[in-house]
This record gives sequence, structure tokens and C-alpha cells, in this order.
Amino acid sequence: MNISHRKVTKKIRFEDALGNPIANKQIAVKQTNHSFLFGCGAFDFIPYVMNGDEEHKQITDSWLEIFNYGTLPFYWGQFETKEGEPATDKLMKTAKYLNSKNVKVKGHPLCWHTACADWLMKYDNETIMKKQLERIDREVTGFKGIIDMWDVINEVVIMPIFDKYDNAVTRICKGKSRVGLIKEVFEKAHECNPDATLLLNDFNTSINYEILIDGCLNAGVPISAIGIQSHQHQGYWGKEKLSEVLDRFSSFGLPIHFTENTLISGEIMPAYIEDLNDWQVDEWPSTPDGEKRQADQIEEMYRILFEHPYVEAITTWDYRDGAWLKAPSGFIRKDNSLKPSYKMLKKLIRQEWWTDVTVMTDSEGYVTLKAFKGDYDLSFNGLSATASFVDDNDVTVRMNAI
Repeated sequence: MNISHRKVTKKIRFEDALGNPIANKQIAVKQTNHSFLFGCGAFDFIPYVMNGDEEHKQITDSWLEIFNYGTLPFYWGQFETKEGEPATDKLMKTAKYLNSKNVKVKGHPLCWHTACADWLMKYDNETIMKKQLERIDREVTGFKGIIDMWDVINEVVIMPIFDKYDNAVTRICKGKSRVGLIKEVFEKAHECNPDATLLLNDFNTSINYEILIDGCLNAGVPISAIGIQSHQHQGYWGKEKLSEVLDRFSSFGLPIHFTENTLISGEIMPAYIEDLNDWQVDEWPSTPDGEKRQADQIEEMYRILFEHPYVEAITTWDYRDGAWLKAPSGFIRKDNSLKPSYKMLKKLIRQEWWTDVTVMTDSEGYVTLKAFKGDYDLSFNGLSATASFVDDNDVTVRMNAI
């Protein structure tokens, strides 16, 4: 497994507060965060931040032991059930709380035909589009500096032919075309926050998504990263499909985010189900054999994705079993106990792919360090410093009294 691109090799000069070299001393180098985004749905943080209940504290505490990247829900129909009354406060408080825990936050999504606001339907297409752009302005501008990553538009491959129910976004997509709509919403998001990471996100990994991306890039759409959903309720993709998908979508030269990953620890959903939402069950239990299978498959998938140079983020969709479709898809069970997948992933991210070492400086205060890209605490004999190591450039670190 070649993961050298996930590491830096740095020559570091350690100095005291007066600029003198810290020579022939042992320096503790402890990683505090990854540059790679190891993510999970962060929906459980909302009730904890807003209500402070003990059950959700237990859930969020264990979440924070692994992940540095969380997705929060901005589904328009839920975020603004009544026109002009958005639920900004609870998501702002939750995002700020996650930031305080060193977690990067993504908003999902700004535009989508599903979970759209019903009150939009009373307007004509021109007005719907105007309100869609105003909505993007409000969220991207209002959350700037707190949320600087967005799934701008979701599942556009199917959007203009979506026929399960009428909705405002499908209407405007039919009128403007896929690329036309994508271009307008991306340009508005980019205008509101030029430094934001803006994703196009889809579950469709066929050539249709490739054609759509190609059309967007040819039209000058400012896509920052390609989002790939990987809900595997009907069975694990496996090495071959993963490699094939990565090969095709890396051809665009853009970062790839696996935005919605699901692997279950119970009975596999039948293959004849075309829309995952159509699988409605009263119970969907996790099993011991299923939990072992889930842990093994997640480990293999994460190793493949972490090794790939274009992949910058992996988000598992459900943290707790039963969250979506009642599936046993989480890292913890319904009683909040830890599943084998949790223990495996924590060991992988926080031990195997983690740097916690002691280094010895030379007579001039120098040391050459090989470490995973990320943030660090550095300490020696009552002196400390923080640093981010993201490249191989030489650096001087000045240590100050704690």
C-alpha cells in the first residue's frame, strides 16, 4: 500500500523564544488532526447542541474520537418549512460547536429536487429560480467562515426526469437544462464565497455523470470537487468497481469526495429494488456475522480510497444504526454500543495513520521528520508550539513557555 502522498518529510529547526536552537533535545510530536477529511453524518449533534441531552452527548463524544469532518442537513423543505423562516439558528450553533471541536463542516445540499420546499410550487419558474439563488446567497454568505464547503446541487443526472412527485427544482431544471441550472447555482455560490469548496454530488456513477461533469467543465462551472455517493445497501461494491469508478472520475483531474458511504451489518437489500427508498421494513437488525462483514468491507474500502491520490474525503452517511431506512448502517448500534467497524476505523485513523513520536534534535536544533499531513502539538520541557505540516518545505518552529 503506497500512501507516501499522505505524508510529509520535513526538515525542522526548533528554537526557544529567543531564537536559540534547541539542540540535542527530545521533542514530543503529537498529531491533533488529519489533513485528509475522515467524515460522517453529523446530524446527531443538532439535538445535543440544542437540548444537551445525555444520550446524544454519548453519541457525539464517541463520534469525535474518530472523525474530523461532519455533514449537516440543509434540505430546503426542512430548513425553511415556512417561507422566510429558515432554521438558521440551530444549524449555526451546531456548526460553530463542531468548529470548536476542530471539525470541518459541510452543508448538504443547497439545491435538490427531493426534500424541496413545497411553498415554492405556487411560483412560476422565473420566480423559483430567483428564490433558489437568494437561498444560496443567504446560506453561503451567512455561514461563511463557519461552513466553507457545500454540496451545491444534488443528483442532477436524474433531476429533470424525476417523476415520483412534482417539485419546483425539477421544473426549473427542465427549463434550464442540467448544465444550465448547475452553472447558475455554482456561480452564485462561488460569488458569495470565492474560497469555498463547492461540490457536484450524485449517486449515479455511470457515463451519464461523466458526460454531465464534462459539460459543466466545458461551460466553465467552478466545480471544486466531484462528489460520489456510495450507498451500498445492496452489497459492497468491491475492489474492482471501486478501482473502475476511481479510474473514470479521476480523469477530470479534480479532487474526489466519497460523500455518502453506506455499508450495512445485516441482511442485504434485494437486488430488484431500484430506488433504495422503496425498501420499507419494520425492523432491519444488525447481526454478529454482518458486523464482521461490515468492518472488513469498510477497512478494505478505506484503504483503497486513502491510497488513491485524488481522494480527499470519505463520509459515512449514518453514524448510528437505524438512521436512514432503518438500516444497520452505523458505526454504533441503537443502544450506542460500539460495533467492530467503529473499533477498526478508530484504530486505522488514530493509530496506523497517525503520528505520535519523539524526535531528537541535532547540535543545531534540526530534525528531519516523516509524518502524516495534518496539525500537530510540539512540546519539550515546559515549552510548546503548534504547527500544520502539509508539504515538504523546511520550517522553523519557535517554542514558547506553556
